Amino acid sequence: MRRLDRYIGSSVFVAIVAVLGIITGLALLFAFIDELNDIDDAYTIWGAAHYVLLTTPRRVYDMLPMAALIGCLVGLGALASNSELTVIRAAGVSIRRIVWAVMKPMLVLMLLGVLVGEYLAPWTSSVAQANRALAQSVGKAQSSKHGLWHRQGQEYIHVNAVQPGGKLIGVTRYVIDDQQRLLSSSFAQQALYQDGYWQLEDVVYTHLQERSSSITQAASERWDVEISPQLLNTVIMEPDTLPISGLWEYSHYLNEQGLNADRYWLAFWVKILQPLVTAALVLMAVSFVFGPLRSVTLGQRVFTGVVVGFVFRIAQDLLGPASLVFGFAPIVAVALPALVCAGLGFWLLRRAG
Repeated sequence: MRRLDRYIGSSVFVAIVAVLGIITGLALLFAFIDELNDIDDAYTIWGAAHYVLLTTPRRVYDMLPMAALIGCLVGLGALASNSELTVIRAAGVSIRRIVWAVMKPMLVLMLLGVLVGEYLAPWTSSVAQANRALAQSVGKAQSSKHGLWHRQGQEYIHVNAVQPGGKLIGVTRYVIDDQQRLLSSSFAQQALYQDGYWQLEDVVYTHLQERSSSITQAASERWDVEISPQLLNTVIMEPDTLPISGLWEYSHYLNEQGLNADRYWLAFWVKILQPLVTAALVLMAVSFVFGPLRSVTLGQRVFTGVVVGFVFRIAQDLLGPASLVFGFAPIVAVALPALVCAGLGFWLLRRAG
């Protein structure tokens, strides 16, 4: 029986890995084409290619649920097309046993996915983002298109680029009063983090009075602000590229600052529940093979998997923003499509059994 489990599991595992490689390759191609719109003298085509390659782990992580759905349909469907599933069932092997044999390699893939999403993908995405931001901000005091904004108390901060290791390039600060009036602005060429504070270099201040303004300069200056390099690395990244631990910490930080953290809580629940979402899609794929797709061709199974995967992704993409607009819990937006898939899978398997 263990040999049978390994045979079924290996067939599904190989199919999932193959599908994952294909759809990740397509995603990288489309991402590279999209980056071509930002090509200029500083951000070259090789820089764009390097950026896209560094985002590969994140794209693998994002594509894993859809690859599991389609790969399971392909791998298990191939066994059904060769009548191997029929022989296995005739030998007295239950559908529950077959489902468990399929889930075993999925547990390995889900564990690898969690490790990639928590450790590898955030680091490579951070390096890619820093390199691209640095190239796109060359020669600019402040870029409205690139960089990041952050608020700390009465100070609004814009950073052109954040480099790993605690170095900021192009730091612009605006200080306002309680009546939202601009008191001063400053620009520093760079800032280095050392011993709990930031050291600004080549700073130019503009002080605003009621009827006049004045400009002062400083070669270097200490900047005491409750922003660590780890926090800035979190701020500059999109929520879906952050690790679970970073999302948890930054969501609480935003709540403490009185800022809206719903986007980060949504991304947090997407990552937390991704293994369960993947398992639900695999369960639905197995139920399709034993149910509606029992006697169809491989092409029809792949087409069905692609359609179901896109419908599932669209449902998640619609429910996620809807939770931000209408105020219901983000966990509901993430879990509801998975529960529907799992319920449909259980129902079809009961009918097939």
